[in-house]
Amino acid sequence: MTRVAAVDCGTNSIRLLVADCDPATGELAELDRRMTIVRLGQGVDRTGRLAPEALERTFAACREYAAVIEEYGAERLRFVATSASRDAENRDEFVRGVVDILGVEPEVISGDQEAEFSFTGATKELAGHDHLERPFLVVDIGGGSTEFVVGEEHVRAARSVDVGCVRMTERHLVVDGAVTDPPTEEQIAAMRADIEAALDLAERSVPLREARTLVGLAGSVTTVSAIAQELPEYDSAAIHHSRISRDRVREITDWLLRSTHAERAAVPSMHPGRVDVIAAGALVLLAIMERIGAEEVVVSEHDILDGIAWSVA
Repeated sequence: MTRVAAVDCGTNSIRLLVADCDPATGELAELDRRMTIVRLGQGVDRTGRLAPEALERTFAACREYAAVIEEYGAERLRFVATSASRDAENRDEFVRGVVDILGVEPEVISGDQEAEFSFTGATKELAGHDHLERPFLVVDIGGGSTEFVVGEEHVRAARSVDVGCVRMTERHLVVDGAVTDPPTEEQIAAMRADIEAALDLAERSVPLREARTLVGLAGSVTTVSAIAQELPEYDSAAIHHSRISRDRVREITDWLLRSTHAERAAVPSMHPGRVDVIAAGALVLLAIMERIGAEEVVVSEHDILDGIAWSVA
């Protein structure tokens, strides 16, 4: 067993996994997994820069994670940064802060690398499930981008497109600095058109419709699962490998798009940082399911973070 730490810093959240990995058996024993909403991508779509307050929130989370990594005595650490820090003009400031706190340089990976990690993390355990048909389509709906990966044991084709729950919310649902609550039909239609255009783009290089099993990753998908199961609180064990039908996803998405901030915040399994962006994330999931004709989505709590851990091990 090799004790490793993996950090995934996305547009909306930063996450840590400390685990013992055995590459010979494919066993990953989780020691600590945590997530902090930092909104690193706040305003990036509009300004092209990482906001000072967003950087400070992210660095505060890094300091907390540094203490956890030290406590467990992880032998190796890999820090992967995704969409927001890939695009920002002042990304050097971000890199310097992470190096100072954690002692490693964040790797600003490409969408294709991101997809490879996501696929490994999501499907390594599913390999033994004979009832799940292949190829898999792994869909990772992030804050700034969505990754599509088709493969059997390994990635056959992958594409990252710039639609995510934060980016879509900021682009279509924010007026005069506030999220429209609930959005208008025109706003929803514009957001849907943007998502459909991104799916057209993804289909140019990834055979989405060849997939036999849709695997959904990240906070938008796991939150939809929690709502579908009417969980009294967020429960990773109940969410991991749950299956949600397309009709149920449509029902939940329709409700989220009609609901107010207060109604969404009252959902017991809803993370406070997702209240304003979950409707956009759910719409991305629904649009994908309708595009490929998926009857259900298999929800995975294991994703890019687990893939990063395996790459270190």
